[in-house]
Amino acid sequence: MLCCTCKEDLDYQMNCLPVHSQGDSQTDNKVMDNITVRQGETVFLRCPQGDIVTHTAWLNRSSILYAGEDKWSVDPRVSLVTLNQEEFTIKIEDVDMTDEGPYICAVQTSRRPRTTSVHILIQVPPTIINLSKGIVVNEGSNVTLLCQASGKPEPSFTWKLLSPSGDLASEDEYLDIPSISRQRAGTYECTAVNDIATDVQTVEITVNYAPSVSEGRDVGVTLGQRGVLECEADAVPEADFEWYRDDRRIFNGFDGMEIEDAGQLSKLTFFNVSEADYGNYTCIAINKLGSSNTRFVLYEVIEPTSSTLLQGPGAVQDGNSGSMGTHVHTYTCLLLAILQFLLRF
Repeated sequence: MLCCTCKEDLDYQMNCLPVHSQGDSQTDNKVMDNITVRQGETVFLRCPQGDIVTHTAWLNRSSILYAGEDKWSVDPRVSLVTLNQEEFTIKIEDVDMTDEGPYICAVQTSRRPRTTSVHILIQVPPTIINLSKGIVVNEGSNVTLLCQASGKPEPSFTWKLLSPSGDLASEDEYLDIPSISRQRAGTYECTAVNDIATDVQTVEITVNYAPSVSEGRDVGVTLGQRGVLECEADAVPEADFEWYRDDRRIFNGFDGMEIEDAGQLSKLTFFNVSEADYGNYTCIAINKLGSSNTRFVLYEVIEPTSSTLLQGPGAVQDGNSGSMGTHVHTYTCLLLAILQFLLRF
């Protein structure tokens, strides 16, 4: 059976284009290998002619693209390349997924009709179309991230924690993190890949946790000198600091003291340490998830005086040091007088 798709030509004559119908033994049907092309590229469709061709056409499914030199397609991407006794070639530029499918070259010769069919396969690079937004969670929460992508062939996925450890996290579009810890906070990278290309996007996970304060270091300061107590706390969100002298809270500028907070560090500075400043101090770090504290001791360091250095390490000074010096001098003079008397004999 021979079906005709007709169009009235410029001379108002009907040109019938043969299309092979299944079961028609009088028509030669040749199937060519699939043509695989990447999205955005140009594909060429070649059809051998030969014999005496009366009519020829390229069809896409049921639509005629070209009938001889006449363009039927309204698509500007489709154009004629070659039409002669040897071949009939058209091209489709900037191909897309809508161009995928079967194409048929139908030829009517003086002997018998024949068709040549070919299937175009479009490969599409992956594009991540759905990615979880950055999230803020408390330590111990369960977290699930999602990464979805389009592409052909269908892309595969890889999740990776970029910071701080950089370890491989998952090979699926879903990433499950049960009971997340602060060590699992950071930047997560989703990679979608197929035979054509790779697409990469990232998402940030912030993990909140209560403050943890480093152990306080006692500080010794000489009277009248400058002293600094330092308190360091690890926390997300960053901690607020409070300083106490025994049970009394210290505020900035109180009794000549200065409190300076910078990120994880808080400093309590004494510019001119007095006797009243020596004692016990407490630093408390606080955020919305909890608090932590540490204690310090500011103690006195006595610098050696010049008189102490001259007397040596065994010297003792008290309120009777003057009278003791007089007695030593008298005793020395007595020993010298006895020595002189003995030398006369």
